[in-house]
Amino acid sequence: MAEVTAQLRNGSAAAQSALQRQPSFSSFPPSRSPSAISIRNESKKARSPQPPMVREDDDSIDSSLDSSLSARRVKGGRLRSQYPANSSENHVEYILVASFDIDRGSVMEHQYPGAISGDETMLAELMLPDQAHVRSQDWTIFFLHKDTSAEEEEKEARRERRRKRRRRKDGDEGEDTTAEAEEDDVDDGDSDDYSESEDELDPDGPPLVYVLNLVNTKQDNTVKRGAIVKAMAICTRHPFLHIYKPLLLLALEEYFRAPETETLAALYNALNAMDLSLLPKMSPLETFVLQASDAKDMFIEKFEQMIRQRKADEAERASLPSATSLSSEPKRKNYAPPRDTHEFESKVFYNGVPVPIKVPTALSPETVGDFSLIKLIQTFSAPHAASPQPFALHPHLTTSGAFTHPIIVLVNALLTQKRIIFIGHNRPSSEVAEAVLAACALASGGMLRGFVRHAFPYTDLTKVEDLLKVPGFIAGVTNPAFSYKPEWWDLLCDLPTGRMKISNKIEAAAVTDGQVFFQSQGIPVGMFQTSSDQKHSVDPTGDTQFMDALNLSISNRHGENAIRAKWRSWVLKFTRIAAAFEETVYGASALYIGSHETDAGAYGVAGHGFVWPDEASKLRELAANVHRVEGWRSTRSYYSFVQDLARQWEKRPVRGIDLHHQHDKLRCLKLSHDQSAAIYLALARCVEEAGASGPTHLTPAAEKPSNSSSATSLTIANDPERAPGPQLQHDTILQLLCVIPETNSGLFYLSLGLFHPRLDVRVAVVRLLERIMEHAAGRHFWASLGRFAKLAFFRVKREEGAKQ
Repeated sequence: MAEVTAQLRNGSAAAQSALQRQPSFSSFPPSRSPSAISIRNESKKARSPQPPMVREDDDSIDSSLDSSLSARRVKGGRLRSQYPANSSENHVEYILVASFDIDRGSVMEHQYPGAISGDETMLAELMLPDQAHVRSQDWTIFFLHKDTSAEEEEKEARRERRRKRRRRKDGDEGEDTTAEAEEDDVDDGDSDDYSESEDELDPDGPPLVYVLNLVNTKQDNTVKRGAIVKAMAICTRHPFLHIYKPLLLLALEEYFRAPETETLAALYNALNAMDLSLLPKMSPLETFVLQASDAKDMFIEKFEQMIRQRKADEAERASLPSATSLSSEPKRKNYAPPRDTHEFESKVFYNGVPVPIKVPTALSPETVGDFSLIKLIQTFSAPHAASPQPFALHPHLTTSGAFTHPIIVLVNALLTQKRIIFIGHNRPSSEVAEAVLAACALASGGMLRGFVRHAFPYTDLTKVEDLLKVPGFIAGVTNPAFSYKPEWWDLLCDLPTGRMKISNKIEAAAVTDGQVFFQSQGIPVGMFQTSSDQKHSVDPTGDTQFMDALNLSISNRHGENAIRAKWRSWVLKFTRIAAAFEETVYGASALYIGSHETDAGAYGVAGHGFVWPDEASKLRELAANVHRVEGWRSTRSYYSFVQDLARQWEKRPVRGIDLHHQHDKLRCLKLSHDQSAAIYLALARCVEEAGASGPTHLTPAAEKPSNSSSATSLTIANDPERAPGPQLQHDTILQLLCVIPETNSGLFYLSLGLFHPRLDVRVAVVRLLERIMEHAAGRHFWASLGRFAKLAFFRVKREEGAKQ
């Protein structure tokens, strides 16, 4: 034990020298944090050099051989891991322990691997929530923000290194020396793609540090208060921090027995030795398709390829001369693909106990921790259904009148950036934290950003001054004093009673151009529902009908994934309605990136955006959403969404056609045979052109754009930046599948083309479906297609064969 303690002291002393040049963290956004909690970030320097742990109970792979092997391998044709084994990033950056002292209050006992500077008392108070001593166990979650000012120079240097590498690859920098090239590679530590992807994941700045905290109370008559209260927290950059709960339970029990730094070191090393290197990196399109599907073997091919790559690496490693000195007869390792590709299974060996871990494969933006949208919806829906109570009217919040559904009021408050507090008097702090996290995911829908960075899953009265300086916060509290201060919040959500209250101090909504635009045309604007009786109320927004269908799905036990998919569809519809609103009122929309390309008719069809059956229906729905849209247009989530759309447009496989718009026309409108034929041929053509460099096999009428020759330059075949091939066709089909998720309609409306009067259209749809059948994700869509459509598919194939 003495030897271990000496090593830890030496290690901490070495780490302290590196701490002086590290950035700090704050519990509040940096620009709004006068009294910040500073945390020194030295986790990269202090990572344990232990080898990565494989999923099976086998010996680990030697890390030094892994490094030399990865340096020699060529990146082309290899799948990348989300968490490479040779990455310098830790799974867990800090482990903290706090306790309550009857004389001194909340105090910080230990921090590992480095000391915490700044206001340790504030951090200890967050770890020990109000009334923690009356419960044997409680969980809290809070976030820490990195101070970006100290990282600007480092980020620019990293970008410059990437630019140098690109120039060397293009042959434009032949004068660079080998030493400079090696220095660039060592400094960055990751490949170009990996470094760029990190920046893309967090356009708002460095990723947050998520803190999962466990509080335990042990009864002890020998102490003053009759109990010992201690809290242990894990600080990580992974949003799936809930996977560490079993480890925290074991570690805190161990800490009660042995309150020493060695206990924290054992947990820290065990967590950072967790091997996730066989988890493949998913593209945004693949992530969406995987989340929207219940198929347990979706993209199983990627996991199998990762295993093949690992086995090839091990075979090459075994052939190295240095491998013979390590083991004369290396053990054979068995790898197996996951039982469900939505989760990656691994293990953490802690104190000799293998603890199973399931890591989410695909993560949506603004999704942190483990929460339930169903629980949040039921909490506020049940009291509203049993005894509706009118809200105080506010244009941004009560979009369906005084009896607007509470969940819709909550989402409106989130979208229009109101101050929201979830209060749970006499409830565990874990309940309010889960409600805050669920609310952020609810409004995000996996698409919008800007909620989590201003969320405080748990806070208390001592942080009020800092909290009120954050615009549009979402906070969880347990102290009832907040409910008596309506000037502190705009919407109060009471978890025990399931009721919401709009503050009488809320800022009034200003008159907007959109409101004037529709009123000048004699169209009613917003807030139509006047009675709690839904049968006799007007529902121009469709929110009441949507909530009825959502509650029916919950009562039918459709599951959490189905409810999240429905909310994503609602958020997507809202953003598309907002884009149409901006075009109607202001003449153009920042939410329509590249509309000039989709309107050029490059594939024989034109148009973009949301589809309504007629102009009157469009104007009515836009007028009903005036206040909600105008309130959203000045928020951080709106501006972040515009930036995201611009980035996605540049990387979109197909840009000359709005696939969502064309599919909606098939789904919503009564089209003539020629109109539907043009859509079916366009969809088939864009997929076929993506995979073949030669001329397409469609009819001449389908190959000619309806507009001028300038439209031809917008197709894939004439776009030099999009070289046709298997990968582009794979991505194009993914883009199409994102428009028709299994949770919505799947391939149903495309399969209706199999019954079209024109043979060329039926043949084109057959070829489109054949390519979807061969696709890794598309085959699941084909499997869920109805038998009637499949019979039509094979009938058309027989007709085509008979013609030939």
